[in-house]
Amino acid sequence: MSHPERPAAVEIHHPQPVTVHPPTAPFVPVLPGPPPAVQSVVLPDGRVVTGYTLTSAPAPAPVDTRPAVSRTAVNIALGGIGFAAVCGGLFLLTSFIAALTAFITQLIILAAVIFGGWIAVQIFGATGHHDRGGTTVNIRKAVIKRNHFHG
Repeated sequence: MSHPERPAAVEIHHPQPVTVHPPTAPFVPVLPGPPPAVQSVVLPDGRVVTGYTLTSAPAPAPVDTRPAVSRTAVNIALGGIGFAAVCGGLFLLTSFIAALTAFITQLIILAAVIFGGWIAVQIFGATGHHDRGGTTVNIRKAVIKRNHFHG
């Protein structure tokens, strides 16, 4: 039995354009002002190199750095946060004072009821005569003359 030959793998190539950019020269900023002075230097082997003198760029002027937010605005915001925190505490304090006042009022009313009840029992509680160690005087037909009892 013979094997049929397998077809070889097919590779498809799509051409892609190659873009070649010409080399660009480095960008050297030119400072405003007069052209720099040209200087020539003679090397020990006799060659002469001519070029511009290198001067350091002047330092930029310091920029007035101001914060993004003014200190007054920050202080006002912090004061508002503190005031909001205090308001919660003041609300709790006034609630506590109101509760304490109601509690003291109830204690005073309770004391008045108990004391008033004790007084009422002392006055109206005894039915009949109880000898409490004192003298009981029954006045039936007493006559009072000149601040003196005649009975």
